[in-house]
Amino acid sequence: MSHQQPFQLAAGDDPRTVVLVEGSSDQVALEALAERRGRDLAAEGIAVVAMGGARNIRRYLERFGPGGLDVRLAGLYDAGEEADVGRGLEWAGLGSDLGRADLEALGFYVCVADLEDELLRCLDAAAVEQIVDGQGELGSFRTFQRQLAWRGQSTQAQLRRFIGTHSGRKVRYARLLVDALDLASVPRPLDRVLAHA
Repeated sequence: MSHQQPFQLAAGDDPRTVVLVEGSSDQVALEALAERRGRDLAAEGIAVVAMGGARNIRRYLERFGPGGLDVRLAGLYDAGEEADVGRGLEWAGLGSDLGRADLEALGFYVCVADLEDELLRCLDAAAVEQIVDGQGELGSFRTFQRQLAWRGQSTQAQLRRFIGTHSGRKVRYARLLVDALDLASVPRPLDRVLAHA
């Protein structure tokens, strides 16, 4: 999302529902999952909006929340950002002393570490390594695994960090990991936020 047009929407200028996500990789993953399930979010009036981090949530709630366009809201956030999301929703008048169950009732679902962690836990490490190989990056991943800081770590932890190390890699792998999912075992937050939207 560019700084010049911070509220540009994929579903057009008049969405009925806005799903707020932290970053572009979350947006790509959610849109890819909807596509795999045969949903056309734009036709349903649903816009997935990357906020550039959960700390920006007030800005987006000001635009789309009860004091703005007053559309139906939902969202995904990382566990480490739960306080920011809760405070933002409280600021927008959507509750007070919001706990995780309250956030879910409002349509906001937590990714235990982050979205990549959620996706990797639903996929076999060997399958993810095949995806990495398909991108021509298996050699780079093997080199990464040999780094002192990552020796002895789980393959899942290594893959998660590797995917996050280069600019653009998280966005590219978001789609690839969603495409590899068994639709019967989709990460809970992705599944629930799409159902809510």
